[in-house]
Amino acid sequence: MTGKSIIFSAPSGAGKTTIVKQLLQRPELHLEFSISACSRPPRLDEQHGKDYYFLNIIEFREKIAADEFIEWEEVYRDNYYGTLKSELTRIWDKGNIVVFDVDVKGGMNLKRIFGKNTLALYVMPPSVNELEQRLRKRGTESEDKIHQRLVRADYELSLASNFDVQIVNDDLKISVEKAYYEIFNFIK
Repeated sequence: MTGKSIIFSAPSGAGKTTIVKQLLQRPELHLEFSISACSRPPRLDEQHGKDYYFLNIIEFREKIAADEFIEWEEVYRDNYYGTLKSELTRIWDKGNIVVFDVDVKGGMNLKRIFGKNTLALYVMPPSVNELEQRLRKRGTESEDKIHQRLVRADYELSLASNFDVQIVNDDLKISVEKAYYEIFNFIK
């Protein structure tokens, strides 16, 4: 079970998902999004089986016990995220390259698992202040959740050097093009 894969990790609100969505529109890259599983409820615009596989905590823990994840993490208390092995098989069987949009620890775990078959990109906000503003603009998080995400971001930013490429997302168009260039060179 080894094809090529691309990992995108970042603190919440840095813009990795926006970059990934734009790159998925480039057919010459043959990228396909690996849908992660999570135990949190969906946000208003999210759909099960498209954005995430939304599982309750019991279902998530059952899949852990059944060894159905290539990696998983309890990102926040009782808030699990993970990558199902079945997702990788589904994408590689079509001859596509797996794209992961995962938290920082998940990205590091996947890089360790897949090694040279993976390009790991770390998306950084221009500053922690900008990150806070982006989280507030979302309008999806309570003050407590924003505070949790900012505390976690400090720790996650210290891990950026564990990734192959760091992209400071202060201009979305430039960030997308830099990511495209790195991926194109990796897969050719």
